Amino acid sequence: MNATQRRTAAILAAAAIATPLVLASPATAVKDPAAAPARDAAKLAKKLVRETTGADAFRHLEKFQAIADSAGGHRAAGSLGHDASAAYVYTQLKKAGYNVSYEKFDFIYTETLAQKASVLGAAPRALGVRAMTYTPSTPVGGITAGLAAVPLDADGSSGCEPGDFAAGAFTGKIALIKRGVCPFATKQANAAAAGAVGAIVYNNTTGVLSGTLGDADAGKIPTAGVSQAEGEQLLADLAKGPVNLSYEIRQLKEKRSTNNVIAETKGGNAANTVMLGAHLDSVTDGPGINDNGSGSAGLLQTALELAASKEKVRNKVRFAWWSAEEVGLLGSEHYVANLTELDKKEIKLYLNFDMIASPNYGLFVYDGDDSDGVGEGAGPEGSAQLERDITDFMDRRGLPHEGTDFSGRSDYGPFIKAGIPSGGTFTGAEGIKTAAQAAKFGGEAGVAYDVNYHAEGDDITNVNHEAFDANIDVIANAVGTYAHDISSLRRPVVSVPTTGEGSDGGLHDDHHEVTE
Repeated sequence: MNATQRRTAAILAAAAIATPLVLASPATAVKDPAAAPARDAAKLAKKLVRETTGADAFRHLEKFQAIADSAGGHRAAGSLGHDASAAYVYTQLKKAGYNVSYEKFDFIYTETLAQKASVLGAAPRALGVRAMTYTPSTPVGGITAGLAAVPLDADGSSGCEPGDFAAGAFTGKIALIKRGVCPFATKQANAAAAGAVGAIVYNNTTGVLSGTLGDADAGKIPTAGVSQAEGEQLLADLAKGPVNLSYEIRQLKEKRSTNNVIAETKGGNAANTVMLGAHLDSVTDGPGINDNGSGSAGLLQTALELAASKEKVRNKVRFAWWSAEEVGLLGSEHYVANLTELDKKEIKLYLNFDMIASPNYGLFVYDGDDSDGVGEGAGPEGSAQLERDITDFMDRRGLPHEGTDFSGRSDYGPFIKAGIPSGGTFTGAEGIKTAAQAAKFGGEAGVAYDVNYHAEGDDITNVNHEAFDANIDVIANAVGTYAHDISSLRRPVVSVPTTGEGSDGGLHDDHHEVTE
């Protein structure tokens, strides 16, 4: 072997020795680019869950309470209280560096001026009526009229067909109608056509019934709701003889303007927009601290922590604080109605957080796959994955949970109709906690999840801090995860047999409920 051959052999031998060392060196190892989104998502989610606390979010609730105290006791859409709440949220987000905008729309503002009724006669008693949104008004002082019950059809419905009202039987009377099957507006319109001067709809489940006629032009006669127990007692009274009522329902209605608040990260791929929302307005009966200051505050604090992290997110993150939810999901409906087809395709998911700190709470997750078999069906494709992602996170933290019907009765409703995967959490409204739920979540069986629902008592004291913390963790985890990685929406969900044993979770029977 000559000198040249010896040098060549030495080079080849050195290369053979060096090559394995280079490949094994951590400093020069090739990272899998596909793993980066998941890795960064896990890191950001962990950070946001750690940094986003209920204690910090509670400061926003204190601000909402102070606003309500200075604005007539509420923060209803179209009022100074809501305007101030929206300005507060807007300012906080603007300072944090988000692209923030108001989305203005007009609506019919309503405020109940009187809602009272009583049974007259030898044993008079008051009825706990709730005026329905957009109801016509009685004269000041009310009316006095006889009561007439609408019989049940074979399918259990009442008042959904004109034929349910016997000719002449309802002329000049107040119609007593059972909730179910068709919209409240249909029931009262059929009663009006039959000559009734008023309508009372009684619940077919636990809790006081309030609702909406859906549109300012839909109201025909003064209409209110009562509980199932009161409705059944009125039926029993009628079985014994004629019943006369004193009935006063009066409501202010006028055109006003209000604003959604929309904020989004300046960076991130708009083609993969992830969106989370909560309604900011209250009813006119109270400051709305649990409903829905709680969801609004949790969302706001998470947004502020995301901004503080200085994270360069892969996906655009958009937050929304809706107005006029309490009068029919008007803010979210306005937003979705004005999306282009491209806009809709770019929104890969929507998560909704409405009432997340109910005092006698349950931890409910919207049933995206309809595995509970209760109420409405499954959400759009991807909703099952959102439910799974939330419940997996709660399982890792040892948080008990239960499904709640994916009915569309909160601001995720318009997103579902648009085919956008949706989900979220909820801690219960006027529904009654069962003994099994009390064993699972704590609290008191036989009592509403929120005894101050849609009432003056929904103030700063009406907050369960454990539920508030737990749901804020859910929000923070979702934001941190989906800001970088939405691949879980493409991962199949293991099929769960329908049990028929799911909970309705005390779904809102409130001002945004137009159907039964």
